[in-house]
Amino acid sequence: MGACHSLEVSEFCLEGRFIDFVIKDGYKLKGLLLGTHEGECYVKLAKHLRAAFDLRLSPGTWLQVVGYKQYDIKKDKVTLKAERVMAARSEMATVKTIAAPQEPPSIDNAKVKPAKTKATILVCQKSDCMKRGGKAVCQALEAALSDRGLEDQVTIKGTGCMKNCKAGPNLVMPDKTRYSQIQAPQVPALMNKHFADKGLAPQPESFREVPMVNSKFC
Repeated sequence: MGACHSLEVSEFCLEGRFIDFVIKDGYKLKGLLLGTHEGECYVKLAKHLRAAFDLRLSPGTWLQVVGYKQYDIKKDKVTLKAERVMAARSEMATVKTIAAPQEPPSIDNAKVKPAKTKATILVCQKSDCMKRGGKAVCQALEAALSDRGLEDQVTIKGTGCMKNCKAGPNLVMPDKTRYSQIQAPQVPALMNKHFADKGLAPQPESFREVPMVNSKFC
């Protein structure tokens, strides 16, 4: 029997409470953990959903997920892959958009036309980073973008754990340079370093006064 005969694929639709994001390599969104009536389950997100997902989603939000269920007969293993994620009916009044386009697509036509590309700053939103000043860093980043008129060119996205909790707050700049132990007063110098090509004069003196731990992602 060929390998293809050991797999059974069917459509699924389930509802559950959002528990957490599943993040790979510290910053790559891979899927969701949901609490359902049958217990906790992992749902892998299709590639187009990973790029469009709102990472500010609050734990406990009821979600409806539609996609494909793959059952590996030999391994007796079920894999769920989401093609659409929406707020469940009970949440519609408070949650307008979870992911994907505004007009819900069919499973056969689920690709999202990409919006105009923005540079993205990723900021860890987990509790350890927040306790170490992450909230103030987010506010400082928003203020710095506003002061420099970069709101239309740069966006800030919260992420799950970047696996460097004791060195938080952690963030990743658009060129994938990662910084740890960042504090709000360091943000203006950081912005000058990374966005000098957008009409900003770099300020190396102030940047040296507030040393930051950084490294390049592979």
